[in-house]
Amino acid sequence: MTQNRDETTTTAAHREPTAVDSIADSYTARLLALDPSLATELGFPGRETEYPDYSPAGHEAKAALARATLAELNTATAADPTDEVTLDAMRERLGLALEIHESGWKLAQLNNIESPAQGIRAIFDLMPTDTAEQWGHIAGRAANVPAALDGYLASLRAAAADGRVAAARQVRTVVGQARAYAEPGTGFFAQLAADARLGQAPERAASSTAHDAAAPLPDDVAEALSRGCEAASRAYAAFADALEAELLPQAPEKDAVGRERYALASREFLGAAVDLEETYAWGVEELDRLIQEQERVAEEIRPGASVEEAKAVLNADASRQLKGTDALRAWMQRLSDRAIADLADTHFDIPAPLRTLECRIAPTHEGGIYYTGPSDDFSRPGRMWWSVPTGDDSFTTWSETTTVYHEGVPGHHLQVGTATYRRDMLNAWRRTICWVSGHGEGWALYAEKLMEELGYLSDPGDRMGMLDMQRMRAARVVFDIGVHLELEMPGRWGTGPWTPEKGYSFLRANLPISEGQLRFEFTRYLGWPGQAPSYKVGQRLWEQIRADLAERAETAGHGFDLKEFHTRALNLGSVGLDTLRRALLG
Repeated sequence: MTQNRDETTTTAAHREPTAVDSIADSYTARLLALDPSLATELGFPGRETEYPDYSPAGHEAKAALARATLAELNTATAADPTDEVTLDAMRERLGLALEIHESGWKLAQLNNIESPAQGIRAIFDLMPTDTAEQWGHIAGRAANVPAALDGYLASLRAAAADGRVAAARQVRTVVGQARAYAEPGTGFFAQLAADARLGQAPERAASSTAHDAAAPLPDDVAEALSRGCEAASRAYAAFADALEAELLPQAPEKDAVGRERYALASREFLGAAVDLEETYAWGVEELDRLIQEQERVAEEIRPGASVEEAKAVLNADASRQLKGTDALRAWMQRLSDRAIADLADTHFDIPAPLRTLECRIAPTHEGGIYYTGPSDDFSRPGRMWWSVPTGDDSFTTWSETTTVYHEGVPGHHLQVGTATYRRDMLNAWRRTICWVSGHGEGWALYAEKLMEELGYLSDPGDRMGMLDMQRMRAARVVFDIGVHLELEMPGRWGTGPWTPEKGYSFLRANLPISEGQLRFEFTRYLGWPGQAPSYKVGQRLWEQIRADLAERAETAGHGFDLKEFHTRALNLGSVGLDTLRRALLG
């Protein structure tokens, strides 16, 4: 790629869609036809009751589309710098997707957080519930859950026949999740049917006041929803039985995936190839540095206090306490609204549609905080979700402030929302389809550090919380690479090669989360190799790019414009980190 410096300043007045854009838009349309769930996620109407084909044939259809599109891209000529970025990004993403497909592991995908086992259920969280027609869509999709799970099970069986099965720990975990979804009376689908009201979003159903105030569904819709949810519950129960009877006996007890599979996964999540040993060593050093920084902040909180003692002081401070999920949601919303108001037009360009961010408590209790982007037309705004584990009812603001910036503004909401908004500059694939974890999560960690830089974490407690989160992400680099490659443990934390058992104690020492969250995260890292390190490694690459641009500006004799950097970078959309470097640095 060359002459990329002007790519992000192109506007609708200067740029008409090109042949490369046409290829990208055609790929997007055909992909959405193959993946109705993705269309729902992006807010595109039509086929709201359908699921993708999760069977081997469905996977092959997506691979065939990638092959055909790559053939078109390989004969295309860039008309401008925007096209150069599109070609670079699409060739990298689609080419890598084919490598993963050909490895056979895509058919075997099963873990506790990001596999069709969760996705088939989770799509209901994003479906609108205002009208009888929309509830009819939910009823129809619930009725199609059995076929979706059958297709998924066919892929798992095909992969198992070739010797590719997720680790037993993941299988047992998903069995438990599936049975929880299917539980009569209390499972997700039973509650979805029981609590359904017009205008009643699932996460609000637990509120009796909101439930009583909402209008009931028409009888025919309620009956269809009941039938669909009963079918979905039975299907998830049968799916759990099949996993336990068929897959679990074939599943390896060993969690480590090994170097070859890990390297492929790392490239998928980063959009860059990194030296795994060097990255592991850097992670160990970064973890040590962050612990030392925490020790300095602990001294500010109470002279002579250890890090843990300083946290105890913060936890005992009534002004930093939140009780209950309603208080948590309201506090998240206030903090998000303030960040948007303060940062707009100063350090960022924030268009009007992006100035709305909804904070919600998730309808599940699996642990974790996550963001879902706006619909393509912004009729559904970006949303920050908090999935609170059962039993967790007390929260501390000092430990969560930085998470709100990570998921909201200037983190994921600003990043994802900007790409969605820039239809005057970006084709449909770059606006809505392409998502690279290292780019996105790396940006969100960069956003956390930026808020410290801008003075929003000057309170020692809030800064301790930010350091806790940064420390957690550094520890994940060490744990994830160390366990999956079975490297030697650093002396500070143990001896001999990493094992999951040693790793659990290591995570407990470095992750400031509840025991329920820790169990979830531990299982997540073991079952989703390469994803957890992409946050901190992505941040490292983002900060290197910014430092290189600042040095270049200084050498050229003019000051570094932080707002301009943010605008140029965010206007690119999510791309692989190697593509990002080439686009911004040339």
